[in-house]
Amino acid sequence: MVFVWWKSMVECDKQPIGKCDARRPNAHFIVDDMGCKVYLDNCCFNRPFDDQSQLRIRLEAEAKLMIQEEIRNGAIQLVWSYILDYENDKNPFRERRIQIRAWRMYAQEDVVEGEELLAIAEKIRKLGLKKMDALHIASAIVSKADYFLTTDDGILKRRELISEIRITDPIGFIKEVLS
Repeated sequence: MVFVWWKSMVECDKQPIGKCDARRPNAHFIVDDMGCKVYLDNCCFNRPFDDQSQLRIRLEAEAKLMIQEEIRNGAIQLVWSYILDYENDKNPFRERRIQIRAWRMYAQEDVVEGEELLAIAEKIRKLGLKKMDALHIASAIVSKADYFLTTDDGILKRRELISEIRITDPIGFIKEVLS
């Protein structure tokens, strides 16, 4: 059994959890044997291929590579989806498509399109997000992922509007979960 400690304004409590409890405000996380369940969008998967001359991009790429290593080691569970396949297949760079597609074999879950997912995506789209972004986030929510990881500023600026999942960038994830 894994326990997490967190302080509220009134008390300090000890509660058992099954995974890192990303939805509990001000929680300090301890990852159990099953690991956190994460969904990385295509922006995140493509970050190591971006121009590394900018510090932010280089740091996000390094963080993403560290997360990938934790996925390979089984410490973090990866969620995949049909929309990742669709968007990746549109990538004009063949080598990038191949390398990103290879991550599918590490996924513990592969989300397919369904009525629930489409309904969630429509609600998210109405918050001002693009259709593809809404489908990615909805896939993560349907899978009950703990985190949705992205480097997309448009999503990150609206993350507070979506309470069903913790949305952050790779650096934020490392700070919250892996450090």
